[in-house]
Amino acid sequence: MSNSLAESGAPGPAAPGRKPQATDVRGPFHGAAALWLALMAGPLSFGIAGPALVLDDAARDLGVSTGAATWTVTAFGWGIAVGTPLLAGLLDRRGARAALTVCGLLVLLGAGLVAGIPVLPVLVLGTALMGLGTAGLTATAMSLAGSPRAMGLVTASLAVVGSTAPLAGSLVNDVLSWQATLALPVLSAVAVPFAVARCAHGAPVTREPFDPLGAVLLTALVTALVFVPHQPLVAGVCSVVAAGLLAAQVRARPRGFVPAVLVRNPGFLVSAGLALCLAVVNFGMMYAIPERLEDHTSWSTSEIGVAMVWPLLLGGALSWFVVAVSARTGRRVVITALVGLAVLGAVLAVVGTSPAVLLAAQALTSIAAASGQGAFAVHATSAVPDDQRPPAIGMFNLSYLLGAAFGPAIVSLLAL
Repeated sequence: MSNSLAESGAPGPAAPGRKPQATDVRGPFHGAAALWLALMAGPLSFGIAGPALVLDDAARDLGVSTGAATWTVTAFGWGIAVGTPLLAGLLDRRGARAALTVCGLLVLLGAGLVAGIPVLPVLVLGTALMGLGTAGLTATAMSLAGSPRAMGLVTASLAVVGSTAPLAGSLVNDVLSWQATLALPVLSAVAVPFAVARCAHGAPVTREPFDPLGAVLLTALVTALVFVPHQPLVAGVCSVVAAGLLAAQVRARPRGFVPAVLVRNPGFLVSAGLALCLAVVNFGMMYAIPERLEDHTSWSTSEIGVAMVWPLLLGGALSWFVVAVSARTGRRVVITALVGLAVLGAVLAVVGTSPAVLLAAQALTSIAAASGQGAFAVHATSAVPDDQRPPAIGMFNLSYLLGAAFGPAIVSLLAL
């Protein structure tokens, strides 16, 4: 495929042994049109980081402990972890238009429950539905990105929104309510009608029969992994059992819900594994750096929160440029550079004591993780057949999101 054709996002001739790519799975979303993909993906980060400063208010109004209120965040995390592969499967089998419609409805329903019924079980259900919907919208946005530059814009939007989400959530709480803060992921639904219109004439990627057992086993595995930091022994055993059963199912159904071509492809596995490692480091640092600043400065919690915005925002903003440039450089160069930035950031966090050094460490790991999500997503999808792009995006994003769950847990264990 020529460079100009790759940049345009138009499908080229099918490679030998590959099925032709469907028109609605990698449509012409580049240039200005890619901004809609960024708007559709970015608000997912509101659900992860937006509630950070409002959970105390929510707990007080609900008459529960802050720990109980955090189940809303846990439910959203479960939703995005489970929803990423499940709704990528919907994209694979029913096409982008159906996936966008279902995911948009899930987001709207979840936001309606969160905004309208301030009861903890309903809030947990609502945030879980929003997690499912936004995960599907993000996976679809990445599948529709027609060029590395568009992919970089999508992943940069996640990082930029995440860096400002706690502050934005606090401001929305002051002006409206904590329920409105929890419902902020609904902003992703704004871009859905535009994306649906551009995908109206496409077709699903695959007509493979649905693999319900594979979907159930993957959901069980992801659920167990999400709960490992909370219940290590029980969740760890469940994870091993679910992984063994899923491996057997992949052997029995090589073109099932988890395609064997993904788990047997070194290029895909390396890309997903690197994204996982960079995410572990970055999200772990997001918890470690504030503690280091608290130990070595006299800053208040709010001052630390404001100071943390700029390195995270810088990482998200620069990642768009890094991902765009990575398309013209060798993979080894990209891997070496991003892993080097993450390692350097981690070392500076351990040995540094001044605020400038600690914040620079966070900036380095943020650049590495945000850039890695975009650059390695391009590498992962290019390593597999074109008809496996949607499940590849789903499994790749799942790897990255598991890093968001494991990073803080590892930091907590090291602090003991």
